[in-house]
Amino acid sequence: MRASIISLVGCLINLTSATGIRVKAGQSIQAAINAAHPGSKIVVEAGTYAEQLTISKNGIELHASKGVILVPPPTPVTNGCTGLAGPDTNAGICIIGTDVKLADFVKEHRKVILVGSRVAGVRVKGFDVRGFVGLNIAIVGAKDTDVRENTVYDGTAYGMLTVGSIGTLITRNKVSSADLKFIGICMDDKSDVAVTWNSVSEYGIALCIQTNGALVAQNTATNICVGAFVDPGVVGAEVLHNHIGPSNPLCNPFFGNFSAGIVIGGGIDSEVHRNDVSGMSDGGDPVNIAAGVFIYDDPTSVATGNVVTFNNLTNNEQDILLLSAGANTIVHNDCSTPAELCV
Repeated sequence: MRASIISLVGCLINLTSATGIRVKAGQSIQAAINAAHPGSKIVVEAGTYAEQLTISKNGIELHASKGVILVPPPTPVTNGCTGLAGPDTNAGICIIGTDVKLADFVKEHRKVILVGSRVAGVRVKGFDVRGFVGLNIAIVGAKDTDVRENTVYDGTAYGMLTVGSIGTLITRNKVSSADLKFIGICMDDKSDVAVTWNSVSEYGIALCIQTNGALVAQNTATNICVGAFVDPGVVGAEVLHNHIGPSNPLCNPFFGNFSAGIVIGGGIDSEVHRNDVSGMSDGGDPVNIAAGVFIYDDPTSVATGNVVTFNNLTNNEQDILLLSAGANTIVHNDCSTPAELCV
């Protein structure tokens, strides 16, 4: 009898390990995360969950079934992502290492100064995250995080932000808002970030690139002011095979009378190839700036060594706008203006 009981218990444990932890509507996702062992898979069943989630355990796989909606709780919860995008901001899903030290907020988001231990191998898939004041999904001081096939809506500062992390993959997500918000997806990591096959709309900047060697490929950005922005001093970003445009009419005047498909603002050694950019408009006001590709020097960094080739640039106020004293290579693009750069 004792042997039979031991055998039955063993079978139950194996069954639990194989099927993972299930969360049903009315239950707490965070409670399941807290109870889970590292490496656990948590499956969330359809329903609306008013929670903020924090994941700091290695190998957690958080999978949402169809119809899972995550919305802000009545009272915000303070966690490691609180204040990340400025005072009184929070994240819907906060994937964060332990003993993370953040710099004071100056602009955009707080920088990661120190990570005690990186949370590794977290995967978040299939969630519909809506309306968080700050960020819908944040990845902070993590390693090898995989965020895929989520729908994030109306994140006021960011749809998604990865900061101070290593090896982040953000892929096949849909990021949008009801009106023009700040940044769709931003990568401010230590290294090895890939942002691929995402769809971003109704954000001022769809794809914010602040990581050396970032791979930004096969994304679609529509009704935006800037499709992809390579920040000053960022080295070796790859912007490949993205589809960008048209611009959002609200860019003029609400986004500084400015719109561009791809911006290299003091970036260095960027590789910008085989992107499609169309419909970047100045709203009929020639004072405004609107370009397919815009390269300029920042006061802190001269845009140099950037290679822009084989891009399809059509129906933009100006296809290529070059305001840099640096040595850049701009050849073999399908464009019309200015003629000297479209040969």
